[in-house]
Amino acid sequence: MIKKFIQKMLGKPSGDSVKPHFGKRVEVPVSVHSIDVALVDERALNVVLTLQDAGFEAYVVGGAVRDLLLGLRPKDFDVATDATPEQVKGLFRRAFIIGRRFRIVHVVYGRGREHEVIEVSTFRAYLDNTAAEQVSGNERTSKSELAGMKHAVDASGRVLRDNVWGPQDEDATRRDFTINAMYYDPQSQYLVDYHGGMQDAKKRILRMIGDPVARYREDPVRIIRAVRFAAKLSPLGFKFESKTGKPLATMCNLLADVPQSRLFDEMLKLLQTGHALASIDQLKQLGLHKGIYPLLDVVVERADTPFVKAALSDTDRRVGEGKPVAPSFLLACVLWADVRSGWDARLARREHASPALQDAIDEVFDARIGDVSGRGKLAADMREIWMMQPRFEKRVGSTPFSLVEQARFRAGFDFLRLRAEVSEIDVALADWWQEFSTADDASREDLVQQAKEEKAPGSNSPKSRRAPRRRKPAGTGSAGSGSMGSGPSSGGPTQGA
Repeated sequence: MIKKFIQKMLGKPSGDSVKPHFGKRVEVPVSVHSIDVALVDERALNVVLTLQDAGFEAYVVGGAVRDLLLGLRPKDFDVATDATPEQVKGLFRRAFIIGRRFRIVHVVYGRGREHEVIEVSTFRAYLDNTAAEQVSGNERTSKSELAGMKHAVDASGRVLRDNVWGPQDEDATRRDFTINAMYYDPQSQYLVDYHGGMQDAKKRILRMIGDPVARYREDPVRIIRAVRFAAKLSPLGFKFESKTGKPLATMCNLLADVPQSRLFDEMLKLLQTGHALASIDQLKQLGLHKGIYPLLDVVVERADTPFVKAALSDTDRRVGEGKPVAPSFLLACVLWADVRSGWDARLARREHASPALQDAIDEVFDARIGDVSGRGKLAADMREIWMMQPRFEKRVGSTPFSLVEQARFRAGFDFLRLRAEVSEIDVALADWWQEFSTADDASREDLVQQAKEEKAPGSNSPKSRRAPRRRKPAGTGSAGSGSMGSGPSSGGPTQGA
């Protein structure tokens, strides 16, 4: 009795397990939900129908159903099925099982930058320590999975393993928000709802399934996901149900036990799903502006500075236009103030410019990025963007010709253009590189000659000395810019994509 009282006071789950309410299956016809099946991506439809033709249950699930219900065209489609990952993989030519803690299948359509991935997950069982024992007799669960189920949930309630297959009602219960726990069958056009998600979507309510405190404890990353959903859906009028929103700030300390690499990935999702500025506003409103992840603290702190705000706004714009964004570009913008400060300090000590910049960058990586998953390529791309900046000042000789051929030139130029937009550098410099990157060889020679004359003693300003040049129509390319494609667009930064 005393033990239970102490556990309650500390906010810890007791040893007794209460079976959760798995909800009642409600099949909602199209006459009620009014989803337009034409909004379902044909590749997602193909995955669903292929699984159904093979005798399995299959539904579009999660955020895509929520968006369809709101009359929006989803950008991503997930599918849920009672087929195991191995069974799913066997039905598609290009399908790959990924993940360890949470095994799913990626069914790939198309190639290159135009490819699309449909994510397919198997219905999961709802797990707590007692539930793990109850499902241990599930004959569809492998021996290796059974061996791990004893420790599926730790003492604090955090889910450690999530590869135990179960029925659809349990799968719905282990999802986070009611509006993300609906299933849509594009074949029959029925929507399956266990937890009142359709009503919450109509009322514009963000409600956690079950006890929010317990659910955040199961997976603390749900705290960040809650912020992300609120940022995305607040323009549509969505608000947190009180019990769902109230515990967020007080449970932020649970994120300390989440691997840094996972927090880093969640931070990028928060900033690169088209609602970066809104997400930062939500973090401030919810009292989560500090303590989630050190680098995210820096982003929030600098979000109102002209350069970082311009970068965040540009990222939101590009995502909204369906264009790719690069985490290296955004983080390079966020940390540029640190790099410049360290570089200026070294130059003041009369260190050589290039080594001084390299050392400043190394210092920033050690202090701000740390050792996270993917740092190798991320760091290399960020370093290139930063190291290009002083090279843009050199517009004579062979430098412009070699610089424009570098693989990351467009990212470096986008960074330069953003600096010009906030008046950190003269816009004439960005304009010159804009013109040089899209010009033919003869015009490039003219531009270099012009830059040389501008540097001569007694020369007029760049603007007053601008002369007509021969140029090919935009998009024709040239031998000197073949690796550039059509070059940077005058419509705004491209982030090197």
